[in-house]
Formats: sequence, structure tokens, C-alpha cells
Amino acid sequence: MTQIDSIKASIESLSKEDFVNLREWIAELDWQHWDEQLEKDVATGKLDFLRDEATSAKENSKLRDL
Repeated sequence: MTQIDSIKASIESLSKEDFVNLREWIAELDWQHWDEQLEKDVATGKLDFLRDEATSAKENSKLRDL
């Protein structure tokens, strides 16, 4: 049995309350990882094209209200 299989089996044996707590913890951890990656991407300029597109759209009056 792989480590993942063992973890899956353990998860399946959790009570409903423990499962909900685990799911919330995993979701929060996932958001933290996403935030860290976003910060790295911003710092390295990977998202500059989004700023440039928005600036260009604003300069060309191509923005519209949401």
C-alpha cells in the first residue's frame, strides 16, 4: 500500500466532523500555497502582461463598467 492509499483509507474512516475539519484545513492550506505562488509570480513579473493589458484598455477607452 502506498502512502497515498494509506492516507485515503484513513480519511475514509474519519467521522463526519473530523472529515469536515480536514477538508477545511486542506482548503486553507491550498489557498496559502496559491497565495505564495501568486506572490512569486508578481515578484518575477509573470503577471505584468495583465497590468499592461488593463493600462492599454484604459488608455484606449475600452474599459466598461461591470
